[in-house]
Amino acid sequence: MPIRLLLADPDAVLRASLVEQLEREGAYQVTAVGSAAEAVAAARGTLFALAIIDQKLGGLAEALRGGGLACPILLLAENDAPAAADDSIVKPFRFSALLQRLHGFVGQRADDEGVRIGPYLFHPSAKLLEQDGRKIRLTEKETNILKFLHASAGTVPRETLLHEVWGYGPAVATHTLETHIYRLRKKIEQDPGKAQILLTEEGGYRLSA
Repeated sequence: MPIRLLLADPDAVLRASLVEQLEREGAYQVTAVGSAAEAVAAARGTLFALAIIDQKLGGLAEALRGGGLACPILLLAENDAPAAADDSIVKPFRFSALLQRLHGFVGQRADDEGVRIGPYLFHPSAKLLEQDGRKIRLTEKETNILKFLHASAGTVPRETLLHEVWGYGPAVATHTLETHIYRLRKKIEQDPGKAQILLTEEGGYRLSA
């Protein structure tokens, strides 16, 4: 299921660019508005998992909290975030930096509630998969692979996974990643040779829907 995200920014060009890039990730369903009034109205009718708001919309974080919005709020800031926001990112910023913050919020939600991956309930903080009382222990790298794939929702290139999980540059060989994928499949797949959960796509990997 896509992650519902509220984006409130008066800059129409930046707003359109962020919507395009976020929806390209495949994990997010974005409601984009250009004013504080529109944001407050949208928050009344939809249960959002995340909110991104621009600091130019002064007082919006407080207004959303006052209206009952409980999800994390990320501020696109010129300076320090107000108390009502959970985090901020100072402009100008790289989209990859924004995405990392969002993945952090998604990971926190997964820690609190657990998320569904195939037949399993995934608890990242415990490095654990559960299925009908059966528990599968994961290594830190295996946990981070699943966290990033789940947050991304679409196919993730091998080089991206290497960078996000190991911090490797694009020129590094991928045999370390392939080894971890192989071991992870042995833990979670009924038939590791015919993967149904952790899928190989052209150039990368993804989790089945």
